[in-house]
Amino acid sequence: MDVIWQAVLAALSMLLTLDERLMEVILLSLEVSLTALLIASLIGLPIAACLALTRFPGRKTILVLFNAMMGLPPVVVGLVVYLLLSRSGPFGVFNLLFTPTAMIIAQVVLVTPIIVSLSRESLETMRHEYHDTLRSMGAAPAQAISILVWDGRFTLATAHLAGFGRAVAEVGAVMIVGGNIDHMTRVMTTAIALEASKGDLVVALGLGIVLVALSLAVNVLVYGLRSMGEARAAS
Repeated sequence: MDVIWQAVLAALSMLLTLDERLMEVILLSLEVSLTALLIASLIGLPIAACLALTRFPGRKTILVLFNAMMGLPPVVVGLVVYLLLSRSGPFGVFNLLFTPTAMIIAQVVLVTPIIVSLSRESLETMRHEYHDTLRSMGAAPAQAISILVWDGRFTLATAHLAGFGRAVAEVGAVMIVGGNIDHMTRVMTTAIALEASKGDLVVALGLGIVLVALSLAVNVLVYGLRSMGEARAAS
């Protein structure tokens, strides 16, 4: 127990002194996950709006597909992206394998279904609530979407935070396509797995503390945004 306690204190000391080794891994993790979240949002929000506000043949099939993709095994996603980006794959010419770009691609595949499914549900609920108002205003489709997105910004932000939580905690897919290369593709989750296997509890615990803190912060933000949304709806 004393060894674990000493490791925890040493890990906290590294964090407080902004240890260069830890900061490099943490910053790369945030860069990869936030970039993936931005791209997934640019892809997912228009799809969610289309699914929420329009009716067309095959819509239910697409909804089921995106809902199923929310539970995709990360290692399978990593394997598929690996095959696509490998030298024998269709995108091998770009030499993206074992780079942060490959990790971003894998995370986009994992995060986009979450944003699409949760955002679609939110926008569709609001569409039913605002139907009469929008109709009386004679709002065009683009105007209706902008109104719904603005008024549903709290719930949409919750969907994005859920996507960020999935991305930053991912290990299987990024390990396969990134390779966990020091100073290049080593992020928090892969570094924790490596350092724990080596018995370096100090670094593993330091990164673990940051990862847990990020998870708690995301949950606090989700709760706060949900409360703000409910308070706004009640008023």
